[in-house]
Amino acid sequence: MTEFEVDNPETAQGQAMFRELLYIHGAIRHDLQVVERLAGEVRDGLPPGQVRAEIKNLKTNGLLWQLKVNCLRYCRFVHLHHRMEDVAFFPSLRAANPAIAPVVDKLEADHRAVSDLLDEVEAAAAALGEDDCEASRRHVADALQTLARSLLEHLDFEERSAGPTIRRMTGF
Repeated sequence: MTEFEVDNPETAQGQAMFRELLYIHGAIRHDLQVVERLAGEVRDGLPPGQVRAEIKNLKTNGLLWQLKVNCLRYCRFVHLHHRMEDVAFFPSLRAANPAIAPVVDKLEADHRAVSDLLDEVEAAAAALGEDDCEASRRHVADALQTLARSLLEHLDFEERSAGPTIRRMTGF
């Protein structure tokens, strides 16, 4: 336990905030699993009509996908979630526990890297719509798998490294 954790017991408000973070991260993880499966199927030659049907299914049945209009909106959702953390949450996290600054610095750097990967997924998906060749399919699948791997590592790091401070915060 860190000095901050010893001096600051968990609060109901902090625990609620951490549960909300876990809920959002859980929804992101769920849809990433579906996207990874779809990426493999796209790479293996899933016909464009079935790709569109799978995306429509995600759009109508996936928790995060219901919040947005289509699969590319998922990228925008993650962008928005990270921007909200950067602007509205991370300053409070730093103020609550100044010793966590290196963790927040890494999280912010991760957000920039994930942002670039999200842009790559959007570009690859748009290109697939224009050119249904094997190289385009491979590009979409690779971009989705790289995004999934990076985003999952980021979510795990954030929960593990920032969780103890989040659970002790008050007055967001």
